[in-house]
Parts: sequence; C-alpha cells; structure tokens
Amino acid sequence: MYLCVAFLHTLKTTLNKKKIINDPVYGFISIPTDLVFDLIEHPYFQRLRYIKQLGMTHLVYPGALHTRFHHALGAMHLMSMAIETLRYKGQVITEAEEEAVTIAILLHDVGHGPFSHALEQMIVDGVWHEHISVLLMKKLNKDFGGKLTMASEIFDGTYPKKFLHELVSSQLDMDRMDYLNRDSYFTGVSEGVISSDRIIKMLNVVDDHIVVEEKGIYSIEKFLIARRLMYWQVYLHKTVIAAEQLLGKILKRARALSLTGENLFCTPALNHFLVNTVSNDMFMNEEENLEIFAGLDDTDIMAAVKIWAHSKDAVLSKLCRDLVHRNLYHVDITNELPDKAQVDQLTQKAVTTYGISAEDAAYFVFTDVVRNNAYKAGDGYIRILMKNGTVKDITDASDNSNLSALAKTVKKYILCYPKELVSS
Repeated sequence: MYLCVAFLHTLKTTLNKKKIINDPVYGFISIPTDLVFDLIEHPYFQRLRYIKQLGMTHLVYPGALHTRFHHALGAMHLMSMAIETLRYKGQVITEAEEEAVTIAILLHDVGHGPFSHALEQMIVDGVWHEHISVLLMKKLNKDFGGKLTMASEIFDGTYPKKFLHELVSSQLDMDRMDYLNRDSYFTGVSEGVISSDRIIKMLNVVDDHIVVEEKGIYSIEKFLIARRLMYWQVYLHKTVIAAEQLLGKILKRARALSLTGENLFCTPALNHFLVNTVSNDMFMNEEENLEIFAGLDDTDIMAAVKIWAHSKDAVLSKLCRDLVHRNLYHVDITNELPDKAQVDQLTQKAVTTYGISAEDAAYFVFTDVVRNNAYKAGDGYIRILMKNGTVKDITDASDNSNLSALAKTVKKYILCYPKELVSS
C-alpha cells in the first residue's frame, strides 16, 4: 500500500510539471520538460515576474506593464516552433539539444536588473545583463548537477552547432521576434507587429548558419522596419528617455550619498550595492555579490524612491518626488550637439532656482547620446537563401532601398532639463 501511495505521489509530481500557460500573445504555451519546469520554478527565474520588460515605458504607454517573465516564456514558445520547422526540413536536432536550446532562450534574460535596461550598469559598473545571465546559468548548472552544460555552451556560442546559438542570440533570434510582438501588443503600437509565424516557417540552415528562404524576404523587411519604428516610438520615445534618465540620476545620487556615510532607507539587497563599490572583478569572482543581485527587482527600487522623496537631501528628494509624480525632464533631441551656451544658461538657472551648487545642478541639466541600430550589416547578418542556392545579406538580396538606410546607426543627442526652468 505504501509503495502504491509513493508511486502515485511520484506520478502526480511528474504530471504536475506538464503545465500549459495561457499567454495573451500566442495563446497556450506548453512547458516541454521536467527540467524546464524546475528552472521556471527556481527563484532566479521567478524574480523576472517583478522586473518590467520595458522599464519606465508604462509612464508613456500605460499598458506596458508586462515583465521579463512573460517575454522569456514567449521566446521559449517561439524556439519550440523553430526547432519543429528545422527538423521538418531535415536538420538533425537531438532531444538533448532541443532541451538545451530551450533552456538557453528561457534564461537569456535572467541576469536583468531592476527596470531592465533603465538601470543597466548603474548597479554594477562595467557588467552587462548578458554577463550576469552567464554567471547565473553557471550557478544553476551546479545546482542542477551539470544538466545545463549544453545550454550554457549554446548560450555562449561554444557548442559545435553554431546555428543553435543564432536562434538564441543574433539579429534574427527568438528573443527579438518575441519582444517586438509582445511590446507592440502591450503598448498598443501596431507598427511593431511582425509575421513571426511566417518568418519561423521560412527558416533553414546552410553551412551551420540560420538562413531565411527567399520567399520570406518581405517578412524580414517588415521585421527590420518594425524594429526601427519601435525604437523611435517606444524604446527611445523622448518621455521614456526622460523617465529612465531620472531613475538613473536618483540611483546615482543615492549611491553618492551612501558612499559618504549617509544612511538611506532601502532593502538590504539595494543597500549592498549603494554602500559598496562592486567592481567587475568582484562581481565575477565573489559569489555573494551575484546572490545579492539575484534578490533585486523593481520593488526594491520603487520602495526606496517613495521613502527618499522625503529625504533631507534636497537633490535626492526632488528627483524622487518628480518621478513619483511623473514630473519628468523636458528632453530636446537633436542631430547636433546641444548648444553649450544654452546648457550653461539652464545650469545656472537650476543653481539659482533650487539653491544648489553647479556640481549638483548636473542632476537636473545634462546631455547624453542615444543610438538606433535596426540592423548591422556584416555583424552576424541576416542571411537570405536564394532560389539558386546562394546566400546573400538581406540588404543585398532585397530590392527595398530603405534597408540600406536601416543598416546605418542613427545617433542623436539629447538635452534634459526640468520643464519649470523654462516655464518659470
């Protein structure tokens, strides 16, 4: 009897891992294996529920409250479709490789910090989220007894089948296909919608590289144009820039105060990175820093911001009040460097208006650069398999002259300053 109960418990546990998730973009998503289920259940991955996919974009598009958790599951779903397509076309992909590439795409963003790109490198200088994802995958590999070794190799591009890495990270990967459709859905910006189903059905492999069959060329053109438009309308929207710059200045000020001995209210995880200068080497070699980082999410930041709005430090309190009340910077976007005389004039006005030093005025008046890269020709380029068997870069294969323009990096300058400095 006891053996029977134990068997039923084991069976129930196994069956419970065969879950389906109702996704608003794709419908039902299946969790393919027990290992994938266990990774989704892990605290490192569950943390992504509390990190917004689009940082502060919800202050412009109120629906943009979806998370990295949503996105990772969506990318996993697209990966299963891609593997099915490639197998149908004769590519040999073992079950172990399928599970490994699924895990690689599932965990590709596990290293993101609070508010995704908004605070990139603000918490740990010199460390990008991709590096942290690699470290967390290595830690998970230890915890899971080496079961993630192949997934790690696919993720970092050392696995022999290079095309599997390209499905995870390239200019036409499952990551980009999901976030364009998903971000478009939640922001309501229809220009971002792409034909991901058709693109995936057109995928193939030539010389160990992912290619798109020639009949899918128009879908790729739409993909690249959608990406460019989403950058200007969503990711680099001037009000999004204003909000994310403001959040960055808040964290910069809080760290400056903490390093001089100011005791600021915040969670222990956030406090660790405020009072300590954690270098790249320290982060890479001291596991404690990684574990503490893995406990940070959006709630740590916003809880602190709400309290800091009442700080005795005039600069920090104003910055935080402005964010909480959505009193964001005015942003001028130009093709040329902002006029120095204008910057100096605004800086002096900030000094007078807020009664602060010229050094502190840099929290309120400053310049920066933004870039829009829709496509980089020659950098892991998108390959088109022509009907005659040759392979061409999309910019050479397409008769759309606009694609050549999309291959150029657009660089613009921004000048940020409080609206009240010009309205008063």
